[in-house]
Amino acid sequence: MAKESMKAREVKRLKMVNQYTDKRARLKAAGDYVGLSRLPRNSNPNRLHNRCKITGRPKGYMRQFGLSRITFREMASAGLIPGIKKASW
Repeated sequence: MAKESMKAREVKRLKMVNQYTDKRARLKAAGDYVGLSRLPRNSNPNRLHNRCKITGRPKGYMRQFGLSRITFREMASAGLIPGIKKASW
């Protein structure tokens, strides 16, 4: 389980990216790279990292479900994800 501070940091980055999206696009279209460099670092979307919605785990993230592979497997085995069942042959 990730620390709460790490989860909060990601939320804060996401808010900042959303806040500066328009300004960043305008500066980039104008070719004003000095203006871009003056924006906060965390306003760059490259700094975002996908995390599991439940545990906050940064690795083994499955985009389609927004979960880590471990959480996905536990939930699928418990039947909590509709349309997913364990394969057996």
